[in-house]
Amino acid sequence: MSDTEQLAQSPRVHRTIWWKEALIVTAFYGVYTLVRNVFGSALVSGSQIPVEAFLNAMRVIRVERALGLYHEETIQDWFLPHTNVLKFFNVYYGTAHFFVTLAVFVALFVLRPDKFALWRNCLAAMTALAIIGFAFFPLMPPRLLDAPCPPVGYGAACIDHEFRNYNDAENFGYSDTIKEFGGPWAFDRGPGKTLSNQYAAMPSLHIGWATWCVFAMFPLARRRWVRLTLLIYPLLTLACIVITGNHFWIDGVGGIAVFAAGYWIGARIHRWNERRLLALNA
Repeated sequence: MSDTEQLAQSPRVHRTIWWKEALIVTAFYGVYTLVRNVFGSALVSGSQIPVEAFLNAMRVIRVERALGLYHEETIQDWFLPHTNVLKFFNVYYGTAHFFVTLAVFVALFVLRPDKFALWRNCLAAMTALAIIGFAFFPLMPPRLLDAPCPPVGYGAACIDHEFRNYNDAENFGYSDTIKEFGGPWAFDRGPGKTLSNQYAAMPSLHIGWATWCVFAMFPLARRRWVRLTLLIYPLLTLACIVITGNHFWIDGVGGIAVFAAGYWIGARIHRWNERRLLALNA
């Protein structure tokens, strides 16, 4: 048997260097944040993005109503009397998205080195696809539909629309729970105001990254309660983004779509790189 045949039949040893991966992640997230904000609320002053984001929100509402599934405001109303629940979800929204994803990333590096590159590529690809969505489809989240318009705020209270009079309602009725009840940071002042794109709602990376966490970690889950926790995580995240008024539920569908596309792209890149390395070592 030739050396090439032996190499092809034996699994290649995957080597990953932690500081190299840390640099890649830091650089990628920095570029992601910069590009995301260039196409978002950082350009509120003198731009048409707030109007476009509002009109896209009206399109989303129209689709959800056509499906008979426009219930975000009703769901939020159920939870508004429960202040502690809202505070929990505010903290959850601002922290789990980052820390759970980072924890899974580290766990993959340590526990699944043979699959680490695949899931790293998937995460990068889906995040890049999300940037395209933010750029071409800015979407105003429900919590801003009744908020003051620029330059005072990021909302659309000054924009008239037929939906404002739907069922004789004067407004859309959503609450900005982070502004009203507090959270890790605020979007209308401080670092959160300048470092966040408040119209980066479609697709929801909260859902996309949560789905990524489940698929990446599920093969390691041996205990039933661990598997159940993994499956509950995206569902809890969906409840969070709706209850806090940060997303429509259909944004979550967009998050799942970019995950699927990101996995396809990441897998193709991974297979190409495997073939390349095998050829180099032949």
